[in-house]
Amino acid sequence: MSLSPQFLDELRARTTLSTLLGKTIKVQKAGREYKACCPFHNEKTPSFTINDEKGFYHCFGCGAHGDAIRWMTEQRGLPFIDAVKELADAAGMEMPAADPRAAQKAKQARGLHEAMQAAQDWFEAQLAGTDGAEARAYLNKRGITDATRRSFGFGFAPDSRGKLKSALKDFPTEMLVEAGLLIQPDDKGREAYDRFRGRLMLPIRDARGRVIAFGGRIIGEGEPKYLNSPDTPLFDKGRTLYNLDKAASAARRADRVIVVEGYMDVIALAQAGIEEAVAPLGTALTEHQLERLWKMVDVPLLCFDGDNAGQKAANRAALRALPLLKPGQSLNFVTLPGGMDPDDLIKAKGAKGFEGALLSPRPLVEQIWQHEKTSGDVTSPEGRAGLQQRTADHAAVIADELVRKEYQRALRGLFWDEFGWKKQEIQAARSYISITRQEISSDKTSMMKRIDMMIKRGILLGISRYPSALYSHREQITRISMPTPALRQWVALMVQASIEHDPLEEPLISAILRNELTPLPERRNLKHDLAFSFFRKSRNEQARLAAEKDLKDVIEIILFEQEYSPVLKKLSETVHDREQETENLAEITEHEWQERLKLIINKRKNDERLRELKANIEEQLLAA
Repeated sequence: MSLSPQFLDELRARTTLSTLLGKTIKVQKAGREYKACCPFHNEKTPSFTINDEKGFYHCFGCGAHGDAIRWMTEQRGLPFIDAVKELADAAGMEMPAADPRAAQKAKQARGLHEAMQAAQDWFEAQLAGTDGAEARAYLNKRGITDATRRSFGFGFAPDSRGKLKSALKDFPTEMLVEAGLLIQPDDKGREAYDRFRGRLMLPIRDARGRVIAFGGRIIGEGEPKYLNSPDTPLFDKGRTLYNLDKAASAARRADRVIVVEGYMDVIALAQAGIEEAVAPLGTALTEHQLERLWKMVDVPLLCFDGDNAGQKAANRAALRALPLLKPGQSLNFVTLPGGMDPDDLIKAKGAKGFEGALLSPRPLVEQIWQHEKTSGDVTSPEGRAGLQQRTADHAAVIADELVRKEYQRALRGLFWDEFGWKKQEIQAARSYISITRQEISSDKTSMMKRIDMMIKRGILLGISRYPSALYSHREQITRISMPTPALRQWVALMVQASIEHDPLEEPLISAILRNELTPLPERRNLKHDLAFSFFRKSRNEQARLAAEKDLKDVIEIILFEQEYSPVLKKLSETVHDREQETENLAEITEHEWQERLKLIINKRKNDERLRELKANIEEQLLAA
């Protein structure tokens, strides 16, 4: 539909702005203008002015500014065309003619709206009459006040197949069937009958507050417990949110919108003073409903029941939201304690208790993580690999590239926070790496001492790069004599972590580099540290195996050098003692002789390997 500037100008001229705004906020005359407390931000002293002559409002506090149409779209939350239609109806103006098919559709919709409103009026009358006694008793039992009952339009449908049909006899039966008020049997010879019977009725309204459907709760025993209108030309349950008409303006004032599971949760919250709540209509949140929520606030708050069904609904909503995410737009989740729903919590602890439960919401990325972590086995390497695959698959469906990359990074981080190195371990390791680097660079007295420290520090950097060597050579590593307290504490950290955690799959070096708090100079120093083959990150499996072999060889070389002298001394003392006792070399056993010979040969080989290793390190020290 095309709206000319002339039509919109005439609409603004016919609309008295102070009267329009006065339906929602309290306005006071102030000279030729009106003033009020701004509905767009909280204030105690009025700074919001309304000028009927110029046709605009302005807030000197927050800068809100607009005309009648903007008021309807910003404060009421109506789409532009709906805002214009409502203002035009109030001003007695005909909307510009559309094409004949659109005009016929609009005429049909007007008839359906009138039928729905007539049904609503009749349901309310039945609740107030003798037939509604049991329904009124139910409302009293639920703690629903008369003011709340009137505000939400509670009604009652008597347990009759034809009372509503008779009450709406001025409307064609076909229209009432199309509106979802009557059911037409497949057997065309049978008459249409009332859809809602023996139920407490609630109107479902569109953003403009017009009745477009009904929800009915059974009074007494019966199934289904809740019954909604079917989809009609007015009502699409996948695009409609219950209480949207009331919650839109409240959400703007509170800067939040709360999504709960059902009507009664919404009503309980509103009665407690929390008016910015909406609910889907018997289905999981749809893409259309999510988009509508994001038009209200950037991060809607989903507060579903704490039972299994509520958590399943929350997880479905989380997964459905992923492809739609954009920078700044997300969801937060709240799980209520003890399997309660909002109505239970309000009754038990009041509005303060409910607000307290909202203080620590779970971000969408953590909801996805918790859902997948608890949906499969994570005690085995294969199970953890499956967890990584599932979370990676979820991140991959996000259409926005920036958000997708952030989710990939965040989900990897959550995985390693859970199954990898803990933050305090990473922080301690960073400290040991820095201290031992300074110890080597500051000791200028002995090249041999610096080389020894560098080799042993290199071993620890190596197992920080290849955790498998930590598990295969843990006992050998603990036997290596470390020359400084920092090196000894580093060993203790690595060994303790390997005992306390499941097999560590993430290298400690990767965890340090993954940490966003690791500054650039420290990252550069680490890359300098990782100059040896068993420090560097391998580019393929063959290189990784070769690097791990180099690392294990160095561990064995250093340990052999350290333990050679005591072993040889002990063996020599045994042989010497035997010679003293027998004064005869022939009494030395062949086995003892072979052990001594083997030790000497291994010593020569180890010396050669150690010389190569020390020469390599000395060359790097001199180059540095």
